[in-house]
Amino acid sequence: MTKSNSRESQFSIDPIFLDRWSPRAFTGEVISESDLLTILDAAHWAPSASNQQPWRFIYALQGAADWDKFVGLLVESNQEWAKNASALIFVVSRDFNGDFSEGRKSYTHSFDAGAAWGHLAMQAKLSGFYAHGMGGIKHDQIRETFAIPEGYRVEAGVAVGRLADKSVLPERYREREFPSQRKPLSDVAFKGKFIAN
Repeated sequence: MTKSNSRESQFSIDPIFLDRWSPRAFTGEVISESDLLTILDAAHWAPSASNQQPWRFIYALQGAADWDKFVGLLVESNQEWAKNASALIFVVSRDFNGDFSEGRKSYTHSFDAGAAWGHLAMQAKLSGFYAHGMGGIKHDQIRETFAIPEGYRVEAGVAVGRLADKSVLPERYREREFPSQRKPLSDVAFKGKFIAN
């Protein structure tokens, strides 16, 4: 059993897994491009089927000329808090294997991009930052804005920043600004059978 960050795991895992969480309260301070690229470098070392490495990252840094464009590609409820992040990232995955002209689809491209996101989140924490993944993004507008061709899927957005006090958030987010708990492991891991729950 491991206890850390007001969380408790059933088994002895490294505390980093409990210390990582997805806050919305960010300081808005600038992140160096080198620091962000370190985080993205860890992400791109994630495992992938047949070493296809389907993930792609489009990013903007707080204070850069394209920052407002990136913020505008989030749904409004995420714009409220993510505008104070240090970096915004859109994760895109390539949904085909090998030569696209062959038309062979990759069954695991989203799975692999998710592994890269997990690495990103952990390296952010190790680097003194936090990462918050978002499904609430304008997928079609992102595709159009960045001229993302067919054969690629816009997966998610990520806000990266330094943790701020929850008082910087709009009132409606403050009560939810804490590390969330998880279901018991027995609700998601089944020996020799599957349970739909």
